[in-house]
Amino acid sequence: MAYFYVLYSEKLQKYYLGACTDLDRRLNEHNTSQSKFTSLGMPWALVYTESYPDLKFAKQRELSVKRKKSKRYIERLISGG
Repeated sequence: MAYFYVLYSEKLQKYYLGACTDLDRRLNEHNTSQSKFTSLGMPWALVYTESYPDLKFAKQRELSVKRKKSKRYIERLISGG
């Protein structure tokens, strides 16, 4: 199982999009300075996930959402709209 996920930093007022196979481990990495960019915005909150059969599909979804370059799109996604 793989996941597309969205994190939110209250400190930076920004979203972070990613894909992984272990959500707990990845969130821990983001919140313990193991990821250079996300160390600036700690703490990060997991605000959205989608599950996929493998990492290839989760990464495709991540790229698809990133290409939209739209905070509004991400917020609609999170709110279920």
